[in-house]
Amino acid sequence: MPLSAGAKLGPYEILEAIGAGGMGEVYRARDTRLGRDVAVKVAAEQFSDRFEREARAIATLNHPNICTLHDVGPNYLVMELIEGPTLADRIQQGAIPLDEALAIAAKIAAALEAAHEKGIVHRDLKPGNIKIKPDGTVKVLDFGLAKVAEAAAAASSPEASPTISMAATQAGVILGTAAYMSPEQARGKPVDKRADIWAFGVVLYEMLTGQRLFQGDDLSETLASVIKEQPNLEPIHAKVQRLLRSCLEKDPRRRLQAIGDWRLLLEDQGPPAKARATKLPWIAAGILAVTTAVSLWALWRAEKRADRPLVRLDVDLGADVSLPAPSKNGSSVAISPDGTRLVYASGTPTRLFTRRLDQPKATELTGTQGATDPFFSPDGQWVGFWAGSKLNKISVEGGAVVPLGAIGAFAGASWGEDGSIIVSDVPKGLLRIPAGGGPAETVAGLGSGEVVLAVPQILPGGKAILFLVPNGNGEDVDKYTTEVLTLADRHRKIVARGGALPRYVAAPGSPGHLIYVNRATLFAIPFDLDKLETRGTAVPVLDDVAYNAAVGTGQFDFSVGPSGHGTLVYRRGSGASSMTTLQWVYPTGKREPLGAKPGAYGDPSLSPDGKRVALEVAEGGSTDDWVYDPQRDAMMRLTFDGSAHYSDPMWSPNGQYIVLMSYGKGIFQARADGASQPQALTQSKAYQFPRSFTPDGKRLAYDDYGAGKSQIWTVPVEDQGGQLKAGKPEQFLKSGFTDGYPSFSPDGRWLAYQSNESGKYEVYVRAFPPPSSGQGGKSQISNTGGNRPLWSRNGHDLLYQSGDQIMAASYTVKGDTFVAEKPRVWVAKLGGTIWDLAPDGKRALVLTPVESAEAPKQEHEVVFLENFFDYLRQRVPLGK
Repeated sequence: MPLSAGAKLGPYEILEAIGAGGMGEVYRARDTRLGRDVAVKVAAEQFSDRFEREARAIATLNHPNICTLHDVGPNYLVMELIEGPTLADRIQQGAIPLDEALAIAAKIAAALEAAHEKGIVHRDLKPGNIKIKPDGTVKVLDFGLAKVAEAAAAASSPEASPTISMAATQAGVILGTAAYMSPEQARGKPVDKRADIWAFGVVLYEMLTGQRLFQGDDLSETLASVIKEQPNLEPIHAKVQRLLRSCLEKDPRRRLQAIGDWRLLLEDQGPPAKARATKLPWIAAGILAVTTAVSLWALWRAEKRADRPLVRLDVDLGADVSLPAPSKNGSSVAISPDGTRLVYASGTPTRLFTRRLDQPKATELTGTQGATDPFFSPDGQWVGFWAGSKLNKISVEGGAVVPLGAIGAFAGASWGEDGSIIVSDVPKGLLRIPAGGGPAETVAGLGSGEVVLAVPQILPGGKAILFLVPNGNGEDVDKYTTEVLTLADRHRKIVARGGALPRYVAAPGSPGHLIYVNRATLFAIPFDLDKLETRGTAVPVLDDVAYNAAVGTGQFDFSVGPSGHGTLVYRRGSGASSMTTLQWVYPTGKREPLGAKPGAYGDPSLSPDGKRVALEVAEGGSTDDWVYDPQRDAMMRLTFDGSAHYSDPMWSPNGQYIVLMSYGKGIFQARADGASQPQALTQSKAYQFPRSFTPDGKRLAYDDYGAGKSQIWTVPVEDQGGQLKAGKPEQFLKSGFTDGYPSFSPDGRWLAYQSNESGKYEVYVRAFPPPSSGQGGKSQISNTGGNRPLWSRNGHDLLYQSGDQIMAASYTVKGDTFVAEKPRVWVAKLGGTIWDLAPDGKRALVLTPVESAEAPKQEHEVVFLENFFDYLRQRVPLGK
């Protein structure tokens, strides 16, 4: 959150905002102890111990040409406040006369020499990081962003790379930092002080000519120019040519080895050559603060297509971004077809944000609370997404959200050139929905034993659809099949086996590839679009793609872009983020882990006595329900048929039974002691999720997706000879909204539930059973969003989740009237998305991501691969 005037950081009083940098906001502040003005750079996150150690080492630099680092706070740096323009501003006015340029160069060299003597390498020297004060003093900035020189192995890490602007991903935008990188930096190799000497030569050239030495239409061309092209020094005064040749040696071993020797290479001879008067327009760099790796993976020989080298950018979207856990249904990050805009989901609950790659800030798309899996229209003007059991769209410029249709259980969508959208509705198959909304047409239904036709992609030409068919239990990625459906005859055929999130990628008019993920590895195989078949063998091309460990869906998207060379954007990871553990979370904030080892768990449910936990476990290619006993640290398997995909277990009030759902089969019941296999309680092809028993155990409330969206039903049940039997189901509430997660009160008189009738999920309470005269009145409990309501069994509190908090609302009952008080925060930081309330009402059992078990990890980085299609042609030749 930006700081306002008067705010204080320790002894520093904020006066005004003066800019933004890669690390965060920059403010003019007053040091109240010493009575001086300073510059304060504030980050959104706490500094690591390593960063603080490096910053304090940098603070030892004391030189008149180096911006002094005064102090290091827990998340801010206090630096010397320097007035005046940057050297970039000065160069914008035109070439600098030789004597003036050499005077500036002398001060830059003096600053570098002082840093190099202490083992500190700048790594990001450029005109924008050099200021010229009104009295002519030259100050080199941002040594605070450099790293203390370490061993070559450490220097080759992503942290060794300089700040890069996301504007690089847009054709025609000249990237600042890339133009000053040394060849070894561009190749991702170890760097040392000789990288600063290279940048010194590039800056001096620019001062003398008024234009950049290395240029290109985009980032990849700029970096290729750095690596391949020999600088043309003809426009340079002969006195300086020898110095520049030594500074600009491609091989660092032949480069000038010490910046202090720069003057020895000046030659006083010959008249100055006439400098070209043209200059590049200044384009601000600092767009998305890419603060990590920039590496050129390969530089290939020229071929018929003049393939460009692959360029990798590790991009920090900003400390205020919190990307969600990998989804089952698609990527949380999407790139527009022309490669100029990014849309991503962030926050809790998630919301969509959009950012043009040539603009400095992201913009929230208002009204998208709860949105997941964004995807673009072919013209890049609309973003589709799923929220509130509806498929929606919104303009990339913002505005009203346009509902397109109800989708009971979303599993991906693709927008066609004709304006229609193909969407996967889990219980129904593939549907076609008009871009303006309207009745859905079934394109392909589920076959025998199929659970879902997932993550569709409309292939170029619009005549066929690529989609994924998971195996019955949805867990064994190696058994998945990728299929195509030809729309003319609705014929299906398998084109690949194994892997998830298949996508066809190709430049327009060129042969292409089928790509997919199998765990963290991205594979590619040549694909014949005319014959709709693969050729050859799949080849691994990446090994660090984030994916959902439960079903394998990868986190990536691609863009053809105007050049046709292609961009791939993906989240880096290994899938470990889907591993979870169990923790008790107390209202005080205390966390107490249970003994269960981390696993792919889901849907925990506490037994009535609070001593056991029923939960879903994905393991070894199957999904079954187990019962965990924390006191003995023992797991007992409850079901043995992973193909049925059992989930959402829930205990009966007497603790003797566990009811659970099976996809497309209904609700099942099993003995809690494992004495028998599950038996059907209800039978339905619609998804039915058991949610709550009445206190006497004689009625079960559940979610039913038979209408295409969740509706609340109840069914009477009774114990007959050691087995539960169900009577005739009854719909509790008929509405045009998505209602779910019913929960009976301790006395059985009230039913709490969540509904999106207001446009977002809120928690409501109605009498049970409903009055014979009709539906009866309702009480709204939450006021800022809420879901998953649960009742405290030993008190008068109704609890529910709101974002990453658990809220509690006390209530009283006066006759037939339910009266709730204003909700209060019960748990301030849940740290997970699935929870259950302990029977004593004093703590919650939370399913927590493994990396969040000790300290929550906030994800806000993505990776861009420029010229990705060229890379595929080289890595996986189409002739294979």
